[in-house]
Amino acid sequence: MCRSPLCAPPMACMAGYCRLGRRCESPQDRAAGGPEPLRISRSRAGILRSWFRTKDIGGPRADTGLRRCLTTMDLIFLGIGGIIGAGIFVLTGVAAARDAGPAIVLSFLISGLACAFTALSYAELAAAVGGSGSAYGYAYAGLGEIVAWTVGWDLVLEYGVATAAVAIGWSGYVRNALASVGIHLPLAYTKVNIYAVAAWGLGLFHRPIPGVIAAHAAAGGFMNAPAAAIILVLSLVLAAGVRQSAALNGLMVIVKLAVIGLFIAVAAFHVTPGNWHPFMPFGWPGVMRGAALIFFAYIGFDAVSTAAEETRNPQHSLPIGIIVSLLVCTVIYILVSGLLTSIVPYFTLDTASPVAQAMLDLDHPLVALLIGIGAIVGLTSVMLVLFYGLTRIFLAMARDGLLPSSFAAVHARTQTPVRVILICGVFMALIAGLTPIAYVAELVNIGTLAAFTIVCAGVLVLRYTRPDLPRPFRAPGSPVVPLLGMGFCIYLMMSLPLVTWIRFVVWFVIGLGIYISYGRSHSQLAAK
Repeated sequence: MCRSPLCAPPMACMAGYCRLGRRCESPQDRAAGGPEPLRISRSRAGILRSWFRTKDIGGPRADTGLRRCLTTMDLIFLGIGGIIGAGIFVLTGVAAARDAGPAIVLSFLISGLACAFTALSYAELAAAVGGSGSAYGYAYAGLGEIVAWTVGWDLVLEYGVATAAVAIGWSGYVRNALASVGIHLPLAYTKVNIYAVAAWGLGLFHRPIPGVIAAHAAAGGFMNAPAAAIILVLSLVLAAGVRQSAALNGLMVIVKLAVIGLFIAVAAFHVTPGNWHPFMPFGWPGVMRGAALIFFAYIGFDAVSTAAEETRNPQHSLPIGIIVSLLVCTVIYILVSGLLTSIVPYFTLDTASPVAQAMLDLDHPLVALLIGIGAIVGLTSVMLVLFYGLTRIFLAMARDGLLPSSFAAVHARTQTPVRVILICGVFMALIAGLTPIAYVAELVNIGTLAAFTIVCAGVLVLRYTRPDLPRPFRAPGSPVVPLLGMGFCIYLMMSLPLVTWIRFVVWFVIGLGIYISYGRSHSQLAAK
């Protein structure tokens, strides 16, 4: 028994120490004048160990109740569906006009190379570790629970906010497309104006409305109904089954690839070499600024790794799906950006729809209309893939006990996490429909880069701690490739504005509070 005056009544010994971390007295201790003091209490050391406990690797083919029906081609289409969206239809023109000029092709090449380092790391861990948790699961296996929670929390931010933000962009494209054919949706139900909402709330309680609010509220806008509606529709699609979701995504990918092919075919006959002079009007710094901006046009390939538990042969298909989808999209980005800056002057591309506008400038209104349709379809597939990834991250974290176990339920008939899908769908529909998301969407960038950095680090750690782990695919050039991936991601993170870092820290602190108050004590590893 420990006889410390702090222990009243005396506490039972546990492996020679009491709960306060003090050694129990023995006859030898009494002869020596008391027990040897412990410099670091066992309780504190135990807490520290619990934060960095790691999860056993169950293998990519472990039975989890989800339906294994996805093929290699499904995963390639999943990656393309998640990558090609607003990046090719909007960011290409913006980055060319403001930062890189015709050298935007080099910006895409540099960003593609940076993503390739991360993609190779993802491919190795997806084949070796597996699981629907993606980077969260890889961090849990190699870096510890607190790191895994941080990555999972970042991925929830990435997929959740990105889906809502893309839904708002989708709503704008739909509104413009309908307006072009004479159908005008009411502004009050297609745009969120925080001043109009505030004025409505003050008026509801018969309060005076300040002049500043009244002036800005005149523009109207109470909710974005189309943005909320598309998320709810996609919720039903995902809940119906992964086979149905993959089929719809494949159809949308074919449509947008056909539209991009049409643009390439038409633009090839309007190339004007003079538009490429000067090639780098903003110099090399402009090329790098453009690369930092369009890096986020590649985000989406990581969602392929969340399909590990629903793939027939994950060890074979996951690396191919991740790498091939990224390669295909990089080639498409370079072709489209090169042609776009060669058919019209780069400084005319700073518009909301530069690809469609270029076709209008060349007197091809039908092609411009089809490109607008392709943009809507492309954004829909991006939302579907991001939404899919979000639900699988939630499922993995709930199974591990870090989130309530109710999120871990899989529907017996559809073999999908219906409860998670519907709950996430409602929350994201509320965010997209009622929130001006411009500032919150910036968090997607830093959260994604943080997750990418930890995935690259996970390859290095597992190569050292688990050299015997079967690796159907090995990232070539290790440790150089993972280190380069980390370097690129950290460099891009450091280029983000301070306000983004402040928001990221706030999000991290909120997540840390949830982990300490709930996740650590309810973790499946806590019971072992």
